[in-house]
Amino acid sequence: MRGLPLRRTVRRLLGLAALLGGLGAGAACAATGLMVLPATEGSGPLTLAYPTQAPAQTLQRGPFTLQAVPDAPPAGGNHRLVVLSHGSGGSVWTQFDLAQTLVAAGFTVAMPLHAGDNFEDLRDAGPVSWARRPQEVSQAIDRVAAASAPGGRLAPLQLDLRRVGMYGMSAGGLTALVLAGGRWSPARLARHCGAHIAQDFAACVGLSMELTGGPLDGGKLALARRVIRARLGEDTAWRSWDEPRIAAVVAAVPMAATFDLDSLARPRVPFALVRAEHDAWLAPRFHSDAVHAACAARCPVLVDLREGGHGSTLSPPVPGLSGHLARLLDDPPGFDRGSLPAVFERIRDYFVEQLSAVRTAQSAQTP
Repeated sequence: MRGLPLRRTVRRLLGLAALLGGLGAGAACAATGLMVLPATEGSGPLTLAYPTQAPAQTLQRGPFTLQAVPDAPPAGGNHRLVVLSHGSGGSVWTQFDLAQTLVAAGFTVAMPLHAGDNFEDLRDAGPVSWARRPQEVSQAIDRVAAASAPGGRLAPLQLDLRRVGMYGMSAGGLTALVLAGGRWSPARLARHCGAHIAQDFAACVGLSMELTGGPLDGGKLALARRVIRARLGEDTAWRSWDEPRIAAVVAAVPMAATFDLDSLARPRVPFALVRAEHDAWLAPRFHSDAVHAACAARCPVLVDLREGGHGSTLSPPVPGLSGHLARLLDDPPGFDRGSLPAVFERIRDYFVEQLSAVRTAQSAQTP
């Protein structure tokens, strides 16, 4: 893994001094609270993880076993929010270990379930959802703001929503790139697939087909090119979104072949990447590495998973995958999941630095 400049340490100490200058450090919170704001007409359900002093419990959410306290009273924290955006067809629970690492440092974490592009509903997966996702991040911040108002369920956390962090993986990584200041169009994806579909097939067609090296591959490539060109080739309108409350971004294995890379050359906020060398869904040369080449020192590679694949940051991992999906998401041979706590700590430290938040949970105090 490659790190960030040494100035991170200085910034972290300055943030620590600013936040501890008044009342001093409080005790670390005992557990992760868990709260779900129900879906509304304008947005899907929003899952919140936050510091609490309640004792930890073992919860079952689908196939995932979590340590969290449902509807626990919020307490402590560093007054900062981070929004996590899941991948296409994903779930909030496969981001829970990262969320828990952030909560242990005092952050509150908001995890929207993206409409029409989640494990229960895939009807809008692809450009339709991609265009909507940044707005859903803004809606998540709005809902946290409402819950943080005096008398609200999150009011004890005294959240300062002027500087919010954002992490996204895969399609969530595309969302992160937009919120860092990038713009994209469906026609860009059509052009990319016209030129590189054989080398980046899964990025272009998703799970609908798979190249096997057999005699049918030529027909699959030709069919995919025609369909993509017909559906996306004429849609040249740029998609972008301005969310001034987002102050730092991490994009993990992002879908990036859709982007005008010049728009990412000077990100509007501090911005870092997580790449996976053996990503079989979004080939790094066309996605993570292309972004890094465009913005260079302005978007450092925060974590480089040399043995990792597209789904290697999902934790807890999705159990029982099979077939094509397993080949795209399961860990490549040699990847050590024991390295993930250090990965999540690196992401935590980045948000600590960029949002001037202390590493350990603090008692509530005025920022």
